[in-house]
Amino acid sequence: MRWALFKVCVAVTTMVALAFLIPLGLMVRETARERAFTAAERQAATVGPALAITTDRDRLEPALASSDAGAAGLLAVHLPDGGLLGPTHVSAAQVRQVTADGRSATAVVPGGYAYLEPVGVSGGKVAVVEVLIPDAELTKGVTTAWLLLCGVALVLVAISVGVADRLGTRIVGSARRLAAGARALGDGDLAVRVPQADDSPPELRDAAVAFNTMADRITALVAAERELAADLSHRLRTPLTVLRLNAESLGSGEPAEQTRHAVAQLEREVDQIIRTARERGRETGTAVPGRAAAVSCDAAEVIRERVEFWSVLAEDEDRAWSLAGAERPVQVPVAATELAACMDALLGNVFRHTGEGTAFAVDVHETPDAVLVLVSDAGPGIADPASALRRGHGAAREGSTGLGLDIVRRVAEATGGDVTVGPSVLGGAEVRLRLHRAGAPAKAPAPRRRRALR
Repeated sequence: MRWALFKVCVAVTTMVALAFLIPLGLMVRETARERAFTAAERQAATVGPALAITTDRDRLEPALASSDAGAAGLLAVHLPDGGLLGPTHVSAAQVRQVTADGRSATAVVPGGYAYLEPVGVSGGKVAVVEVLIPDAELTKGVTTAWLLLCGVALVLVAISVGVADRLGTRIVGSARRLAAGARALGDGDLAVRVPQADDSPPELRDAAVAFNTMADRITALVAAERELAADLSHRLRTPLTVLRLNAESLGSGEPAEQTRHAVAQLEREVDQIIRTARERGRETGTAVPGRAAAVSCDAAEVIRERVEFWSVLAEDEDRAWSLAGAERPVQVPVAATELAACMDALLGNVFRHTGEGTAFAVDVHETPDAVLVLVSDAGPGIADPASALRRGHGAAREGSTGLGLDIVRRVAEATGGDVTVGPSVLGGAEVRLRLHRAGAPAKAPAPRRRRALR
């Protein structure tokens, strides 16, 4: 915007300056021309008194030499008897024409113009005074005047650029503050507001007011949404309490233990939702979830917990399973609840889309800048991996909605990673989840060994 103002001011000032300077330059040139012809008339007039007294060559030569034009060799006198004093640049016919007309004339000659002035002498005869006007005299001082005019034009353009810079600073500064506020709001800073500077244009002040109003409204809506999520989650505690008490009354046995374990897990998830919603609601300028929140978790711990949870069902269905690479802490920039949801989606797909007795494996690999999580199975595989990764496309496996892998993909892409689907070493499908770790210390991957959690 600032450069645009500069260009507009320079263009407008230049056009205005040219509109005045071009006529002035032409007028200066014409003035120099008129000055040269006037000077020639004066030089011719200095010889007139001497010719009126005498036409003797010996007496006229000192008079010619005493004039500026005569001393410079620019003056000549054509006498009535055909005699000539000084160098001439015109033809005899031109001299006769001036003599016959009795009026002064100008003739174009090599190197300039010749001014011819008839002068009456004794005996009713006419002599002609010739004054040469060189081309240099016609343009004398024109170049200097044009340079001065160009200097004036440059000064005017410089002044206009200075004025444009002052105006541009006000406008561009306000626009930059508004753009910075919009970027901060887009990055999740709900506390950002655009200051309303007094020197800003009225339109940008109105835009700042509208932006601040919008930011206040967004903050209020996000706070209300979080409160609603916390309240709705809190309402689940009552039926969960009843369910837990009923589960405790089931007595002993494997089904009872599984039910109590599931209820406890559900209670933990609900509590986590309530805490997360409350904490983010109380924060000032919290980031929008999934954008700029500085969260992390131990991927190995989360994966071990989720595999242990699904291992109970795997034992019921007589599925062989293994977990490798989750022996030591592995930090990733993902919330524990989000990573747990990814693992549930991946392992849930194995149980939903493969038959009982189908083996599966979970492998965790750590690289200097990423963590790879591989979930493999010995099932029939995925016919169309590209379609499986597109939200809502469930044609890859019968009965699939396509939402599970989409959840995994969005979590991976939030860290700068990705998700790929391909064949596994077990003969079925393998989903590779890559979570990027920005600024992670370089570590050489340790050798992995599989171990069962039985």
